[in-house]
Amino acid sequence: MNVAQAIERRRSVKAFDPAHQMEEAEITQLLGLAKLSPTAFNIQNWRFVVLRDPALRAQVRAASFGQAQVTDASLLVVLTADLKAWEKAPQRYWHDAAQPVQDAMLPMLDGYYRGREQVQRDEAMRSCGIAAQTLMLAAQEMGYESCPMDGFDFDAVGKLINLPADHVISMFVAIGKPLQPAHPRSGPLALEELVVIDRF
Repeated sequence: MNVAQAIERRRSVKAFDPAHQMEEAEITQLLGLAKLSPTAFNIQNWRFVVLRDPALRAQVRAASFGQAQVTDASLLVVLTADLKAWEKAPQRYWHDAAQPVQDAMLPMLDGYYRGREQVQRDEAMRSCGIAAQTLMLAAQEMGYESCPMDGFDFDAVGKLINLPADHVISMFVAIGKPLQPAHPRSGPLALEELVVIDRF
């Protein structure tokens, strides 16, 4: 399956086979691909919280308005981001880069993020969104379906996963084998309505 096919076939599936289990190698492959997603300044600020404990997933389901995919999907990833990744040993983000690049990036990074909390949060959401799409397309290529989710109580889930104070939750991605085919696309807008050339 090529990238275009994965994009065309990816649908948000709600009903997963709760008996299906993914192999550890598949999970490692998926997360390894997700961590290749781009981030500004290469800060790699996402943190992928993989929920394995059935009791915890049941609690998260309760905080997700009872949505079955939380417990029934083979893999549930809570995409979070470290809002302060930019200042935590940032030299490690370019350890393989030439020294002049490292010397230039560190002050740029600090100047861009320090004291700009909204920028830090916006960057976190962008980074997690890109990583979520990478996860879903990789899952599609591997023969799995997925569902991005934001229908949950963010504060409650944060408490359940012991979310650090300097982290934020972006979304869930549920991945697994579907119990039934996804519904057809229900109302795609015409490209002409979505594309703006130069100015509105």
